[in-house]
Amino acid sequence: MKALKLKKEDLYTYLESLKSYGELWGPVSRGEHYSYAKLANVRDVALQALRTIIPPKKFFVPPRFNMFRYSEDQYTETFEDVKPRVLFGIHPCDIHGLMILDELFLDRFPDPYYKKRREATAILGLSCIPDDKCMARSTNTHAIEEGFDLAFNELGADDYLVWVGSSLGDDLVRLNLDLFSQEIDTEDLQKYLAWRRKRDSRYKLTFDRTGMPNIMELSWDSPLWDELAERCLSCGACSMVCPTCGCYNVRDVSDLSLTSGVRERRWDSCMNKEYALVAGGHNFREARAERLKLYYTHKLKAFITEYGRPSCVGCGRCIDACPVSINVAEVIRGLKGQEVKL
Repeated sequence: MKALKLKKEDLYTYLESLKSYGELWGPVSRGEHYSYAKLANVRDVALQALRTIIPPKKFFVPPRFNMFRYSEDQYTETFEDVKPRVLFGIHPCDIHGLMILDELFLDRFPDPYYKKRREATAILGLSCIPDDKCMARSTNTHAIEEGFDLAFNELGADDYLVWVGSSLGDDLVRLNLDLFSQEIDTEDLQKYLAWRRKRDSRYKLTFDRTGMPNIMELSWDSPLWDELAERCLSCGACSMVCPTCGCYNVRDVSDLSLTSGVRERRWDSCMNKEYALVAGGHNFREARAERLKLYYTHKLKAFITEYGRPSCVGCGRCIDACPVSINVAEVIRGLKGQEVKL
């Protein structure tokens, strides 16, 4: 992996040059929060943004889209015409989230809709300093070595250290090559190490995920699930804002004649009461405690068993979104019999 240096004063110039590749998106301020938006003016980008309200998964798994149109005698796939685009300012935890989505949507049975959007998108990461809701160090997602095309890291007051993570990243650098320098010295290394120490010292919310698959298995009948269910509203906000939740529902929407229509796909949540409802009116997880248990079993047991890592990236969005303050740190500590401090 190649390392370059870019002066901070040249960042906006470089971002402008990226528009020759495709649409440029980045985090922008929305009052006290942040969301991704197309950057007509590159100076609108919020370089010190915390987590965005909705993670970048929305670019690859849209909340709602049509899969195909059908009539009495045929159907026509409606693949979206995805233009080349650059997503700038994605934090390390969210890049890990995208790699988890890649496992889900590209590994065994590639999803053509996800694949097309993924292949059209360049990923440009940006380092960040955690707030009191970030848990990425506990999930080992606070740093990145893969999953990006370029990654911009603070290097003192005047520069960015830019990691080139792919051949596409190298091509993007060449769009304005004169702005970059390969002259990285010992002083730059010390600045980089100092920044890492600063970042690591800011993590306040931590948990120990060691042994969680076994603990989840042994805690199937834990009273904690019923205690949490008394508070949970089953609103599904946690899964809507989670970078790795990819559950969806598929339904046919017919016209009035019932002879044509569209098949659409939209986000769904295992926290919804209707999620496990099947024909005949049987519901496999009608009890709220069962739905909570499924959600956290997937995060802390099933994905670790299957892929060797939890499907929680520690972004802190569930803390922001949950109106009754249920989150992965509380669940882990509760199952381990530890005091919960939030």
